[in-house]
Amino acid sequence: MGIVAGLDSSAGFTRIVVCDADTGAVLRQGHAPHPGEPKAADVDPQAWLLSLGEAASGGLLEGVQAIGVSAQQHGLVPLDAQGGLVRPAMVGNDKRAQVAAADLVEALGGRQAWAEAVGSVPQAGQPVAKLRWLARTEPENAQRVAMILQPHDWLVWQLLGRPVRRTTDRGAASATGYWSAGSGSYRPDLVELALGHQAVLPEVLGPADAAGTTPEGLLISAGTGETMAAAFGLGLGPGDAVVSLGASGSVMAVHHQALADPQGMITSFADATGMHLPVVHTSNAVRALRGSAEMLGVENLEELSALALKSTPGASGLVLLPYLEGERTPRLPHTAGTLSGLRRESMKPEHFARAAFEGMLCSLADAMDVLRGRGVEVRRVFLLGAAAELPAVQALAPAVFGAQVVVPQPADYTALGAARQAAWALGVSRGTLSPAAPPAWQGAAAQIFEPGEELAVGQAVRQQYAATRDQIHPGAFGS
Repeated sequence: MGIVAGLDSSAGFTRIVVCDADTGAVLRQGHAPHPGEPKAADVDPQAWLLSLGEAASGGLLEGVQAIGVSAQQHGLVPLDAQGGLVRPAMVGNDKRAQVAAADLVEALGGRQAWAEAVGSVPQAGQPVAKLRWLARTEPENAQRVAMILQPHDWLVWQLLGRPVRRTTDRGAASATGYWSAGSGSYRPDLVELALGHQAVLPEVLGPADAAGTTPEGLLISAGTGETMAAAFGLGLGPGDAVVSLGASGSVMAVHHQALADPQGMITSFADATGMHLPVVHTSNAVRALRGSAEMLGVENLEELSALALKSTPGASGLVLLPYLEGERTPRLPHTAGTLSGLRRESMKPEHFARAAFEGMLCSLADAMDVLRGRGVEVRRVFLLGAAAELPAVQALAPAVFGAQVVVPQPADYTALGAARQAAWALGVSRGTLSPAAPPAWQGAAAQIFEPGEELAVGQAVRQQYAATRDQIHPGAFGS
């Protein structure tokens, strides 16, 4: 069918993959960091364009017929009535709006009201909270805001030559805090609640729609957020979940409907295919491993993993509740971690190391059970993050999660998802693909781990963990 490209503009760099539109085979790749301070909270969006241009240099996009754009979620690009920048863009991981987010929760009547309105409870990173922060902290700038875009929306608009029409997709829109994945519509009243007045919002495109065509004839697909693009690049479908192992953790799964959670533990995203991506976050994941390694005096997580595998399931009765920085799931924002079950025979480094891995995985399994409890099926679990390569994680995860575990080989899955979307939009525009079915690209190369005979052992580990959790934090999950 041709050649397509996928663009991932993350918080720190731009990655581009050029792929065969029929098979998804990667033909060429480009990469460039964003200029400027990597951890700045305020960024000139032109930095994203400069990075894009550098990543695409050397004829990388020669012969490309369509491009898909993914970018960091939760960023805010505030524009005035003429389309000019009101102030620098506020990036996704900016935490300044924590108080503003809490204000918004109270202003609408609580967490349940927000969950029912848009499928999520405001967090500091979301655009809706950034708008509230802007109104409270920079009121003159807030008054000038006439249009609101996210980074992916802004990049698509720039690539198309800044047309009158501005677009987004349902995946990116579902991360704003003022678009409902359940109803598929904006809540302009929530924009006004946050900003103090209405603003123009981008048109929400369908998964296979094109945002437009450049004067040179290059088709630009709808684009999407990083999370949705990565899920699409991995080839996720119903029955699949992704566990992301960063300092904090998350569990997301493909589901056929949006899930409104009165407790606010589930964030109801839309995906890039027309389905939904409910997500549950934990405040602690790999940070529990790193802290344990420091306590034990081992140099790295590889050594901690080897130490843990010298112990036995259940860690000789040791249980670590890894709530080191409070916890989001269960909702215990002011608690601390707990080490339970200390006996003379359990006071050995290998048992503590094992308890750290089991505690991290059981905490993430708790998050997965929040989704399962709402009818989300989980047959396969994709493990992402550098810690997914640790032998202890691979040995323990299938039994603890009670599912097949897939560890994909490292690849630019976000850029690949954007490229797959471009191929879909290109095929639909030519009448060779259906808007109902994306191109069937080959799935990610991966290692597969089955729970096998260890399933009962994993259940016992989880029971031990749950008994300790419920004793120390009774009713944390409503039990």
